[in-house]
Amino acid sequence: MKFHKLGRTGQDVSVICLGTMTFGEQNTQTEGFEQMDYALEQGINFFDTAELYSVPPRAETTGSTERIIGEWFKARGTRSKVILASKVAGPTPFTFLRGNNEPVHLNRAQMTQALEGSLRRLQTDHIDLYQIHWPERPMTWGSNPTAFQPHPEDETTSIVEQIEVLDGFVKAGKVRWIGLSNESAWGTMRFLAASDTLGLARMQSIQNAYSLVNRTFETALAEIAMREQVGLLAYSPLAQGYLTGKYRNGALPAGSRKALFNRLQRYEKPGADIAIDAYVALAQEYGLDPAQMALAFVNTRPFLTANIIGATTMAQLKTAIGSINVTISTDLEARIGAIHQLHMNPAP
Repeated sequence: MKFHKLGRTGQDVSVICLGTMTFGEQNTQTEGFEQMDYALEQGINFFDTAELYSVPPRAETTGSTERIIGEWFKARGTRSKVILASKVAGPTPFTFLRGNNEPVHLNRAQMTQALEGSLRRLQTDHIDLYQIHWPERPMTWGSNPTAFQPHPEDETTSIVEQIEVLDGFVKAGKVRWIGLSNESAWGTMRFLAASDTLGLARMQSIQNAYSLVNRTFETALAEIAMREQVGLLAYSPLAQGYLTGKYRNGALPAGSRKALFNRLQRYEKPGADIAIDAYVALAQEYGLDPAQMALAFVNTRPFLTANIIGATTMAQLKTAIGSINVTISTDLEARIGAIHQLHMNPAP
């Protein structure tokens, strides 16, 4: 396994991070245990979850992923071996999320309730990296759209207030470090400015979508990630499975997320299928597994801290982790760049 520093913390985290959002929905507790056991054996020390998981969000399964991880910590005695990341949800109509039937916001009371719930389910006294899952302010999902869409300004908890609450968690020892997710360049810099001005805890990472068909992170956030040491935790590096090629030509494999939930429209926008076909064909030309080529591309970006992989089978997990040993040659990098130039960011 390879390792990168997490922001300015000095902490080494594995380049491959185990994503767990399928635990409690597509994966049973037993299967989740098997995935976590294998990941740890392969040198992965970084796991990511959220209060919202499993996915898709449902009242019946909310928090189940954290509960499964907590049971694994208890059964295996592995808490000290894992850098654990979780997330607090931003505004959402899921009034069931925190059990009070109220609209979700990032105010002090609700963030405190969310953290205490996560700690209880995870059976731990602290979370290593606590992230804001998405912003309080209204904005286009994904944070880096290819076309700007103005949004009405609603009353929200200010960035300063959010930082003050998170800083309090750090000072109380319940959180070691903090991070962002689904955030824009403007938002990231505002958080950093507030921390620097007020001497409060600083964002150490940003978890955004990033893949061969969504490289919008590069347009502004990549420079911030490198110069400010707020590295990318890339999610959906396989475009939720599309870059494996399994959905090509209208295929719908039984048991796949698309077949089960029909919620992958982010990767079905005009032109996405053409780009995906081109990347899959390129991998095959080079004798590579399309999934491993797509993951290796993400693994090797200079602004990356970790690549969050997820799997529903052990075979998928082994393929994904094996991508750490795949090299993106200079020639292959150029070929990928040529496809990107022709089919730029079709799935932001």
